[in-house]
Amino acid sequence: MALQDKLDAYKAEFVNRVPESKQAVMRQATESLRNSGILDGTIKVGDKLPAFNLVNQDGTSVSSADLLAQGPLVISFFRGVWCPYCNIELQSLEEWAEAFREAGAHLVTIAPQQATSARKTRDNNSLSFDVLIDQGNAYARSLGLAFSLPEDLRAVYLGFGIDLPEHNGDDSWTLPMPARLVVDRTGTVIYADITPDYTVRPDPSETLAAVRQVKAAA
Repeated sequence: MALQDKLDAYKAEFVNRVPESKQAVMRQATESLRNSGILDGTIKVGDKLPAFNLVNQDGTSVSSADLLAQGPLVISFFRGVWCPYCNIELQSLEEWAEAFREAGAHLVTIAPQQATSARKTRDNNSLSFDVLIDQGNAYARSLGLAFSLPEDLRAVYLGFGIDLPEHNGDDSWTLPMPARLVVDRTGTVIYADITPDYTVRPDPSETLAAVRQVKAAA
């Protein structure tokens, strides 16, 4: 099943069980983010990826320079272990992880959660790739991906039992927009899928096609 089909199936179930009043707040927040102009300031195809040095779920430092020295890099930004859409995406990426490796690419994911949640993300989804910790969304912000949740959406999340300050270790109530990037060995972004709508994600097959184009051009 395609990734978006899995996401749509979860969304249909969510719609059936969550009060419309809460859904309306969530829809409005997504629409407001879309209309805010945030996409104008995000990293684009052709841009150089800002270097990163982030800690993974095991406390090991991982640098973009080291990864790019070995081949293309696939980066997926997700919101956190508490996000079912993100977990569905991560599981789908894991299904394709070996194909990415065979194409010579490294795959990493990045989220603004603390180490405990990063390890839980890896273990719960049986991931074979690193979950990197972006404290305070500092790296996501450098790519134009970070945004602050409005007050009414914060209340909805707390009602769901999602306490972002607890998960992320800061009180900023910021998240990254879901994003999937492919970066070639020169550090140039050759594929970017970024959306304010967290219920929509690109299929891994599309990302793999971009990786294979890099390999073919090498």
